[in-house]
Amino acid sequence: MTFRDKVFSIVKKIPRGKVLTYSEVARRAGNPRAQRAVGNIIGTNRSPQIPCHRVIRSDGTLGGYSMGGTKVKAQKLRAEGYKPRT
Repeated sequence: MTFRDKVFSIVKKIPRGKVLTYSEVARRAGNPRAQRAVGNIIGTNRSPQIPCHRVIRSDGTLGGYSMGGTKVKAQKLRAEGYKPRT
């Protein structure tokens, strides 16, 4: 399984209303220092089955979201019951 496959597998398992940081996804995928790579990988996602909006920065802010921007990311998280910091 490639690092990319591991990242998407981890992100698919994040429950509604919960988030992981880019660093935590990188750690769980086996490369704790690859948070930027995680961000790049997630940025290529176009599948609604992979909830990339549930991955945030370690400081609690949202980070980017290629499927509509941070406003859409915040709306999706709020709809799931998560209170994002902006």
